[in-house]
Amino acid sequence: VFIFVNTVIMVEVVNLLQPFQGKSMTKAIHLNFEEYGQPLLPTLLIIHGFFASSRNWRQIAKKLAEHYHVYVLDMRNHGESAHVPEMDYPEMAADIKLFLDTHNIEAAHFIGHSMGGKAVMWFALHHPERINRQVIVDISPVTYRHSFDNLIGALQELPLEQLTNRKQADELLSGPIPEASFRQFLLQNLVLKEGRYHWRIDLAIFAKTADNIIAFPEIGALQAYTRDTLFLGGEMSNYVIEESVYALFPKAQVKIIAGAGHWVHAQQPKEFCQAVYDFLN
Repeated sequence: VFIFVNTVIMVEVVNLLQPFQGKSMTKAIHLNFEEYGQPLLPTLLIIHGFFASSRNWRQIAKKLAEHYHVYVLDMRNHGESAHVPEMDYPEMAADIKLFLDTHNIEAAHFIGHSMGGKAVMWFALHHPERINRQVIVDISPVTYRHSFDNLIGALQELPLEQLTNRKQADELLSGPIPEASFRQFLLQNLVLKEGRYHWRIDLAIFAKTADNIIAFPEIGALQAYTRDTLFLGGEMSNYVIEESVYALFPKAQVKIIAGAGHWVHAQQPKEFCQAVYDFLN
């Protein structure tokens, strides 16, 4: 398996000629990515969720690279991609299109988890010809009712200047964020630089745009996506709402993986990879 990590820190903004519905102009940015596998294999793009990055998908990407040429993108404001004040699904979909165009990829398979699943769905509704098959992981094309306010507030209140190790950060967050595995996931965004801890992400941007992540854009006159789609949900999660799935993706298959919650790929990686491989092939 060949592994290539490309860090793009440019903040070049590209205005696409074909704006998405409801926007007079959509701005796309070049995304950082990690690349795995042989270039002659079928291309597969993986799009991560909110607060995540390409690094969270490395083990899955390496496994899938046995059969696919895998790109794992850092979405805007995540991982090593640029921080920009705007973040919603039309803009993320524009970033995906720019990535495909820049790398001369006519069409590819897609996996999108949570926020990434919504970005992929929005992209599919506008550019179905650029998708071969797509796997949407534990999310639906709906606006949910939960809020990220308390979570983001807890991270913002962490006294970074007082931290001497990551264990301290974990202990301080254990009250507002009791689930240890979720704290460890979030703390992957905490980095040590020149002797001080910093957030890799811009929490102010996250706070400003979190409602866009919870939402799904207005569909308007968009046509349903009529190609095959696999929706993978976790048995212990309730994010997959089947009636909303079939309304926009009438040829969808819905598969629930036992023993998994929202992070299906991390909690049941073997079953996840097998379901993806069975569907894509």
